Amino acid sequence: MEKVGSERMRRNTNRTAVAVARSLAVVLTAAALPMAVGTASAGADPVLDTGKVLASVESPNGSKITKAEVYDEHSIIIWVYSASMGREIPVDVWRPADTSEPRPTLYLLNGAGGGEDAGTWRLQTDAIDFLTEKNINVVSPLGGRFSYYTDWYSPDPVLGNNKWTTFITEELPPIVDAALGTNGVNAIAGLSSSGTSVFSLATAKPGLFNGVAAYSGCAQTSDPIGKQFVKLTVETWGGGDVVNMWGSDDDPAWEANDPYLHAEKLRGLELYVSNGTGLPGRYDNGDGPGMNGDAGNVANQVIVGGVIEAATNYCTHNLQDRLNELGIPATFKFRDDGTHSWGYWEDELKESWPVLARALDIDES
Repeated sequence: MEKVGSERMRRNTNRTAVAVARSLAVVLTAAALPMAVGTASAGADPVLDTGKVLASVESPNGSKITKAEVYDEHSIIIWVYSASMGREIPVDVWRPADTSEPRPTLYLLNGAGGGEDAGTWRLQTDAIDFLTEKNINVVSPLGGRFSYYTDWYSPDPVLGNNKWTTFITEELPPIVDAALGTNGVNAIAGLSSSGTSVFSLATAKPGLFNGVAAYSGCAQTSDPIGKQFVKLTVETWGGGDVVNMWGSDDDPAWEANDPYLHAEKLRGLELYVSNGTGLPGRYDNGDGPGMNGDAGNVANQVIVGGVIEAATNYCTHNLQDRLNELGIPATFKFRDDGTHSWGYWEDELKESWPVLARALDIDES
């Protein structure tokens, strides 16, 4: 979980989610769907200029855009009805600086809070400015808290109905491609718990994603340490029940969703994987992102964030060993220090760009 916090932080999660939802409600309201197909032109973005997506389509199971609203000069929020989950999912979309031709798409996942709290790429980093200038579409779902972005066996009393593999690999891509006029080339990136999910999502539908970037994730779910990490996220922090997700400890779903065990399926993908050690680094002080000079925040990040980062470091080294055994090329970045927190993930997003650019077929020579 990103910036895993104290009891006070966990108590404030719902309050923060409400505030985020209210902030989305003040954006400019778009015209009703369905929307007419448009054509991008140099120097202008018909999506942001009009508040209308280029085309409205339904995925094979009936999922569709129900609303689109301009958020700011770079982005638009689209609400997508997920037929598999029976509810609307807001999706934060960042548009390319130049829309004169179809562009590729980076699916950028938030951490354990799923973007329903303040722990998002939008609010915690400068990712929008960085990626907008790369001339790609960025798609970031605002939902899926403590779900591991997987398909759950059954609805959970606390975390609801979760069919995120279906949503991200089957329902969302055809809708995004039509709505944004993309070129159909995709990559996916995530941090913390979604740094596990991105591997499983990339292999769930071969050919959908050309590359994966994972920052401080644990690409193991079925060994004792990986299993406890999943339970800590879903149950201790999220209040859910992993039995509703992947069943009891001996259920085969735990192994079926373990990227380490199925690493062979990663062959042919562009891969970037990074991790710190858990030791305090440049952002673990009062001047670090989100610390606000508060000694309590710093202590939490150093102690809790340090322990979590040390655990994901173990997982990441294991993944590196496994890929080496299989002869699967990948770029690994192990920092000498750094906790489980946003300052390092912002840096790693930028460090991973050359790998993501190759996956997105972007020539930066």
